[in-house]
Amino acid sequence: MRITKFALILLMSGLSSPLLAETTAEQIRKATLEFLGGFASEQANEGYTVTFEPGAIDSRLALAECEQPLSVEFSGDPWKSTSPSMLVTCEGSRPWRMFVTASVSIHGPALVAARPLTRGERITEGLLTRQSVEINASRRGAITDAQQAIGMEVRRAVNAGSLVTPDMLSAPNAVERGDHVIITAKTGGFSVRSRGKALASASVGEQVLVENLRSSRRIKASVVAPGQVEIPM
Repeated sequence: MRITKFALILLMSGLSSPLLAETTAEQIRKATLEFLGGFASEQANEGYTVTFEPGAIDSRLALAECEQPLSVEFSGDPWKSTSPSMLVTCEGSRPWRMFVTASVSIHGPALVAARPLTRGERITEGLLTRQSVEINASRRGAITDAQQAIGMEVRRAVNAGSLVTPDMLSAPNAVERGDHVIITAKTGGFSVRSRGKALASASVGEQVLVENLRSSRRIKASVVAPGQVEIPM
């Protein structure tokens, strides 16, 4: 009798307490669709066409209820992959996070070689042309702004009509081995200049070994412009 009453109390208690709410797979899919739709709209304003489809989510999935709207962001670069991952996050009192894949295709104008390019050739505007391509089909990325390529040097031979990617180009040397350079030593608003000789070739932003022509001292300096290097004091 006692056992029966105890079981009845437990049953009534279970019925009176509300079931814990859950975040379902469908809610997660809806959040990812809204996020991808927003991304597609943003890129449409820039002249790109984006098609997308979220990856499959197990319909049996049930996570803690989220009192706030789900947060979704790319965790992989959609410009370098047709299958970028997305991070879905709940920032509520019972936080959780999960990754969801998606199929994303970005079509739009990108730079391609107007003719065969040879190694060491300096890029000019006439060597490039725009063509509509699936930009994120290449994991190496694409160049969409001609100003990012003009003046750069071709690192290896490129066939006519090939997509020009950042790894195909490099900044030209601003300092060549044996060049006479101006060495500027700076500290705060004070600077001292001297003449030197580059002992190697380097582009802007790179470090190069230089020899001070007056003291014969060898030092590492940063290339800041053609024929100019800088060292901290």
